[in-house]
Amino acid sequence: MKQILYIAILLVLVGSAQAQKTDANIFGDVQSNGEHLPFVSVYLKGTNKGTATDLSGHYMLINLPEGKHVLVANSVGFKPVEKEVIIEAGKTLEVNFELSEEMMAIDAIVVTGTKTFKRKTESPVIVNVMEGKQLERIQAGTLSEGLSFQPGLRLEIDCQTCNYTQLRMNGLGGGYSQILINSRPVFSPLTGLYGLEQIPTNMIERIEVVRGGASALYGAGAIGGTVNVITKTPDRASFAVNMSSGIINGDANDFQLNANTSMVTDRRNAGLSLFASHRNRDSYDHNDDGFSEMAHLKNNSFGLNAFILPSANQKIEFSLSSMYEYRYGGNKEDGPAFLADQSEERTHNVLIGGIDYSINFNNNLSSFAAFVAAQKTDRDHYTGIMPDEDDQPAYDEHFKNPPYGDTDNQTYIGGVQVNHLLTNFITGKNNLTFGTEYTYDYVNDEIEAYDYLIDQETRNMGYYLQSDWAISRSFTLLTGVRADYHNMVDDLIFSPRISALYKHQNWQFRSSWSTGFRPPQAFDADMHIAFSGGGIQRTELDSNLKEERSRSASASINYDYPSEHFIWGFTLEGFHTYLKDAFVNEEETDEQGNSVLIKRNGGNSTVQGGTFEIRGNYDRRVQLEAGFTIQTSRYDQAVEWSENNQGEKDYLRTPEEYGYYTLSFTPRSGFSAALSGIYTGSMLVPHYGRDELFKSPDFFENNIKLSYEFSWLEKGVGFELYGGVQNIFNQYQDDFDTGKNRDSGYIYGPSRPRTVFFGLKLTSL
Repeated sequence: MKQILYIAILLVLVGSAQAQKTDANIFGDVQSNGEHLPFVSVYLKGTNKGTATDLSGHYMLINLPEGKHVLVANSVGFKPVEKEVIIEAGKTLEVNFELSEEMMAIDAIVVTGTKTFKRKTESPVIVNVMEGKQLERIQAGTLSEGLSFQPGLRLEIDCQTCNYTQLRMNGLGGGYSQILINSRPVFSPLTGLYGLEQIPTNMIERIEVVRGGASALYGAGAIGGTVNVITKTPDRASFAVNMSSGIINGDANDFQLNANTSMVTDRRNAGLSLFASHRNRDSYDHNDDGFSEMAHLKNNSFGLNAFILPSANQKIEFSLSSMYEYRYGGNKEDGPAFLADQSEERTHNVLIGGIDYSINFNNNLSSFAAFVAAQKTDRDHYTGIMPDEDDQPAYDEHFKNPPYGDTDNQTYIGGVQVNHLLTNFITGKNNLTFGTEYTYDYVNDEIEAYDYLIDQETRNMGYYLQSDWAISRSFTLLTGVRADYHNMVDDLIFSPRISALYKHQNWQFRSSWSTGFRPPQAFDADMHIAFSGGGIQRTELDSNLKEERSRSASASINYDYPSEHFIWGFTLEGFHTYLKDAFVNEEETDEQGNSVLIKRNGGNSTVQGGTFEIRGNYDRRVQLEAGFTIQTSRYDQAVEWSENNQGEKDYLRTPEEYGYYTLSFTPRSGFSAALSGIYTGSMLVPHYGRDELFKSPDFFENNIKLSYEFSWLEKGVGFELYGGVQNIFNQYQDDFDTGKNRDSGYIYGPSRPRTVFFGLKLTSL
């Protein structure tokens, strides 16, 4: 066996040595508007032969493979250019490129809508893309701070003490949103509680969003939609260091330090990208009662992405990240948590990693991919209220057995996917996709003092089949079905979907229909313990809880008009989701007098509405993006949210209108300004301590950021100074509960009061 291995290695080395002696070379330069461009990627398509232009904008490729090839020049902010070349041994070609600036990425490559790489304008499913640069523009330090700047998405803070976040898509709660990391569902039902704040934006290349059930191929958690976080991969040697400091309403500090670096081999057949992030945010007390409304946060994250190309048609990718977070909300944070009058303390250690392998064959008509991914979360936590001293038994028991808890959460995923392109399928071409994936998730969360235990083990085996049929240049039909066998559901569940795209000049018309389900398990907010009426409030699953089924439909019109200097466009989408045996939380009181939310099937419900988006760009100097959603979310039967109050058919904590805008202005090289804002309409907010529903006011949070970049092109270094104000007009909730017996769930509106920030960034050019 060893001899065979040695012979194989020798043959590979000999073949590689022979392949490197063609003496076929290409040289040239890359320009734009008469100026040479440094650090532009130039490579042979479908091979591992590539390089980057030097500081003078010139490049050279040597010992290239013979034959007809496509040479590509590509750089961020410019439209890629491809040129066909014929390479002959012993000959040298001169190939020069002229790149034009890309005004707006209306036709970017996306993967989330179909599990395959497609251009946005060719995808039968609407995929919204948020680039890493846009996250910088709005001064988003974490994933949670950036997601609200997408159509149909809303981030809310759901606890006054610990500040856990929840992503709502098209009017549905957080448990209906599927969060993916590099297309893998490693975000467990527990991770969703705080994970959105634990992912720093400096590890994000882009965010792809699919709203509604059209993303059903991703499984049970994708009824409301899918958010796919694509992490940064190396494309050239680079570095960036970014430091910022914020002052929250003149009272608390928020310091963040991020660093990135990447390396790529000369042959571009391997690369490594590293990131590190540190954050330290002071607690903030808005109403001066001694209890924080914004928890103290301390985060340390680091990780890497790497790739290697064993051959021209194979790729191996590896990612690993480690995230540490400490948060404390309440009072007396200088001492042990159990000595506080009311507090929540959390210490998270999270590891997330994965390996992907892909290969193209059959003249690139077929491909095979396999992956494994995992996450492990260890959490120590405390949630408690100091009993009154006149209740001596409870007071003594608190010190004897304080309510500390610990959590162990593990998620493991593995799967394969096969694609095959039929180039002559009746009319047009058809890309067939088949895949299977297995997901295992285990959560053990216990607080002995409360006799609280979640011991949940879920296993799901999923199979999916998809046909992406381009019937003509104008019409594409996407059909697919996913079959899931979940250990908490008796029968195999089939979830079909169908989507259609019709294109005419600058117009695109889309429609989708799909089904889905959610298993009877604990999700996100179900694992949070709140404070209410001087006691605790927890969620328990009804013993007769069964799966929830969904039917979703949507239709949209998309228009983009590009010209030499100006581009504008809009998207109008209507959506409708019907939930059968919908999950609801209804209140009961336990023997100790604490509030318990029983999660049970409460009949059916309907969520429907529309989203309007507009976008525009003038000469890459002025860019506008905005979105507005109008929707209704109602149950067929009233939900007894409080046992002392009448039921309510409207979804709680769900505004009927919400939206966002971003407006950036770059009048001359180096200077830029960005305005952004989030609008949140009024909604019904429960106050369990008073057993009443409160109609919250609407909020319009506005932000501004100004920056100036000094470029030292000869040294390849850029230096940026920036500053601004978040929530300029201090639109922030002003009626928080006070004292240790506050209702921690009574919170709404923007995530922060007025915050002044400034910072500096050092980058390679």
